[in-house]
Amino acid sequence: MQLTEEQHAIIRAPQRHCLITAVAGSGKTTTLAHRILHLLKQGQDPRRILVLMFNRLAKQEFEQKLAQLANDPKVLLPEVRTYHAMGLRLYKRFVADGHLLAYQEPILSEQEINFQLFQLLKQHGPKDIQGDLKRNKKDYIELAATLLDLNKTSLVSVQETFEELGYQSKHAFLMDIVERFEAWRRHHRRIGFADMLYEPVTCLESSPELQRLVANKMDLLLVDEYQDTNEIQHLLLKHIAGERAQVTVVGDPDQTIYEFRGARPEFLLSRFAEDFPSPLALSLSYSFRYGHRLALLANHLISYNSERKDVLCRAHPSTPATLIHLQLSQNDNTEVVSTLEKLIANGRQQQDIVVVFRVWSQAVGVELSLLAAGVSYRIDPAKGALATREVSQVLALLELASGRILEYPEPDRIQFFSLLLRFPHVGLNEDRLRELANLLARQSGGWTDALLAWMPADLHAVQKKKLRVVASAWQHLKANARADRLLQSYADDSALYSALTDLALTHEVAEERIAHVMAMARYLTTLNGTPIEVLEHFDQLRQRANAQTSNHGVLLTSIHQTKGLEWPVVMLIGLNDQYLPYSMRNQDNFFTHLESERRLFYVALTRAKETLYLFGPQSQDGLEEKELQPSRFLPNLHWRCSETTGDFLESIKCNTVGTKPSFLSPLPLSSIGRRYLDIHGISYLSPAPKQAAMPTMGPVWQAEKVRHALLGPGKVVADLGDAFSVRFDDGNLLNFSKKSAHLYFAEL
Repeated sequence: MQLTEEQHAIIRAPQRHCLITAVAGSGKTTTLAHRILHLLKQGQDPRRILVLMFNRLAKQEFEQKLAQLANDPKVLLPEVRTYHAMGLRLYKRFVADGHLLAYQEPILSEQEINFQLFQLLKQHGPKDIQGDLKRNKKDYIELAATLLDLNKTSLVSVQETFEELGYQSKHAFLMDIVERFEAWRRHHRRIGFADMLYEPVTCLESSPELQRLVANKMDLLLVDEYQDTNEIQHLLLKHIAGERAQVTVVGDPDQTIYEFRGARPEFLLSRFAEDFPSPLALSLSYSFRYGHRLALLANHLISYNSERKDVLCRAHPSTPATLIHLQLSQNDNTEVVSTLEKLIANGRQQQDIVVVFRVWSQAVGVELSLLAAGVSYRIDPAKGALATREVSQVLALLELASGRILEYPEPDRIQFFSLLLRFPHVGLNEDRLRELANLLARQSGGWTDALLAWMPADLHAVQKKKLRVVASAWQHLKANARADRLLQSYADDSALYSALTDLALTHEVAEERIAHVMAMARYLTTLNGTPIEVLEHFDQLRQRANAQTSNHGVLLTSIHQTKGLEWPVVMLIGLNDQYLPYSMRNQDNFFTHLESERRLFYVALTRAKETLYLFGPQSQDGLEEKELQPSRFLPNLHWRCSETTGDFLESIKCNTVGTKPSFLSPLPLSSIGRRYLDIHGISYLSPAPKQAAMPTMGPVWQAEKVRHALLGPGKVVADLGDAFSVRFDDGNLLNFSKKSAHLYFAEL
């Protein structure tokens, strides 16, 4: 591609510390690869250049780009690593040299860590919180896990981390829990993902000998996606650089989406310059990915954030136009499948399309609908709907209700009953649960009576109660009922959602499991069939899923997994106020949370090249469920301004001769719209004074700024469920009911 002046400036920059701000789609991979090849031609030793990438996929992409541009297999190229690969390499070196103990496989999963924290809370938490711990275990586990994670990524004392998180003094005992967890982990020689960096960097911080071992081996360090760097990664970079290496970092504060790992925009905005003095500041402000309409949408959205550089992303003149579609309806799945079928019928290749969502549970309904429609797709096998435990449990319930369970061999029946005895979990240990599942699998009917007759006298009263609840719920199953109604009745009879919530170790896991069941319930409603009819339908879906061998289907993935990637067609689903922004936790700061979620939305938007589809619910008065309300971020897009301004710029893109025309906008332009026109040399003419402003796209409590009929202008500062808080310009903070908000408030 034709390189811009900005890119040439980076490629030919002198060997000194450099800080490069690069907008989405700015061609930074190509630019950095050209810079390395430029340095190699000048005689730079490739063995003294180290490139650090955020993940394995980015590493592979950069290696391929570098080899492609070098176009000579004989050319020795520098090593490209991920941070964690670098950390693990140092870890093993320090083990070999006797500075660290060897660790035991496997690497600790998040679930294992949370379970161990729960055990420690029960064993060592204060006696006066044990009752509250049983009632609110997820809150305590999440507080402890966050303290543990950030303590490792920040590399300060547990006390300092505790204070930085702003935890209440009544939770001070969590510091002891974290230290006990670390003692347990070291005793068993186990490590988690964070420990791959935490252990070696801790050694480096305390040992001048080890610092000398790793420092000053490189002339140049180049780090990509620096906005997602956390403290421990930053410290590792300092140790490797030493006094010798010139460090170049590249990133975009607006794309910081890994705050839960300790990443902060401030590392790019200020920290780098503090530890690597007087860096040369360079930028890549043109996007080669998308056109003016999408650039304007993205600029409008992210301008509502405060922790950022005030930079406008602009579409490069060579970039084709990007079409944008907002489709508000009451069924994302139907709209997505219908749109996909039209695209494919018109010749669009399926591998060009990605369906993106905030959390994986949102994919269940879409995946099942794609299977039913015969549309080929790709998804992480561990995340697929038919591999999801809750989907399997719903199907096991229908097998029991229909009586089809008797047609299976005994091992399969044992598996079905094992699933059902965990839906909800009856509280038995694994041995007894297996014993009961085996017993039930040998019956030819009368499973409710068999379950009740089995109960040993030594069972705890709580276990007996749970068994009776499940037995009663089984007894009410009807083979001729509609499957969706049967599931709803069963959920009510068994208190399923409460049980799933109580059993989960974290709120996130609880929400995911319930969302899986509810997604199945919605899908069953579309089928409108009996249990046996639904099971036959799923038999067909399973056959279609097993027959899928193509690697070129539509991709289903989460926003976090799209980082650094792009597609011709992007479909972003679930633009409602439950998932974008995602529901807050009690300890979250309202403004910080909104800025973080807005950055995630920004990343999702900017993956599209040719067409962007946004799917969300229509605004409905009187409905307070967050899932049924459009995302509060939609008004931030300034849709009509972005579309009309983008249309105008696309219409004159090819006109490079003579004076550019003025833009007579059909509506008042935002400050972003005016600035965007200004950098393209376009003058702006205001519309007639009576022109109506853009209507709001959602309830007033989702707006950033509002006006009360009596109290005047203010800013919405909190969503309280049935109510919301407004801080007025005079300083007063007041709460208002959502039910009557439309009578007094208007969006500014």
